[in-house]
Amino acid sequence: MNASDRAGTPELRTVRMALMLACRAPSVHNTQPWRWVFDGERLHLFSDIDRLLRSADPLGRQLTISCGAMLDHARLAFLSMGWFADVIRTPDPNLPEHLATLEFRPWPGALNTTAARIRAIRQRRTDRLPMLAPPGWIDAFDAIRELARPHHVAVDEVAESDRPRVAAATDHATALRRYDMPYQTELHWWSGHSDVKEGVPAAALASDAEAARVDVGRDFPPAPYSLRRGQLEDQSRLIVLSTLGETPVQWLRTGEALSEVLLECTARGLATCALTHITELVASRSAIADLIPNPDVPQVVIRIGITPEDSEPAPTPRRPLEEVLEVRSLRP
Repeated sequence: MNASDRAGTPELRTVRMALMLACRAPSVHNTQPWRWVFDGERLHLFSDIDRLLRSADPLGRQLTISCGAMLDHARLAFLSMGWFADVIRTPDPNLPEHLATLEFRPWPGALNTTAARIRAIRQRRTDRLPMLAPPGWIDAFDAIRELARPHHVAVDEVAESDRPRVAAATDHATALRRYDMPYQTELHWWSGHSDVKEGVPAAALASDAEAARVDVGRDFPPAPYSLRRGQLEDQSRLIVLSTLGETPVQWLRTGEALSEVLLECTARGLATCALTHITELVASRSAIADLIPNPDVPQVVIRIGITPEDSEPAPTPRRPLEEVLEVRSLRP
């Protein structure tokens, strides 16, 4: 144990290892819009405004949700290495891009309740293809609702009878964006490329034939023709994550809850696809709000199901750690 460990701060090597794992967090269009600063004692999370989707996400809602997912991944990663991270959210009201500060204390306790989700960090994928229905759904749904509750995020299931209304909201949002050239340019910039360290690669996209069998999904540029999973029609369940209001802290907490939900599903062998485009526009967001029992603000819709055997999605690329971690002092 070195001096920093004895003082109650992880050494830099531990910080690097934890963040390399946490960088597997999901983000809108795989933009990875985060940066970290380690000052020798505390770790600070900032949003990377250069990665803001200015057409799809002008207020930074999806960017902040993405950073929240990274924050929760980081907390779990440090826990797996014997450190508990106390999180101070939005510590400086005059610096809105400073989203959180992590302060550490040694954690020698057992990981009984978190070990499976920690292991799931490396296994989680976004699955945009048709899914089979999720087994053991009632137990899974109860578990993910409880995991979201501490973040003040509600989780509601969309009834099968209401699914056509969600599909219609998806189609409506797609139609409104179809001739929005800045939006389409942005979407093509971040998707469909190969040999890159960010964005959604072509291998992670669905072809037109595959996308036609998924009634609720973001309209990405299509992959080359393929017909994976045969004639399977999507049988996933739909859930909605929502908050009481619309503040950066609530967006951040939505991302933290999203992380917990996705990892819990992965640990249970379930496939997931998080969707934020349905809540980008007022009309489609209102349509989703009408389907949940509480007067909450819908933030994320998630498809949950099962990936058929031998068709696991490939992992998406990640930026090198050197691009997202800076080591310096924030003190004068």
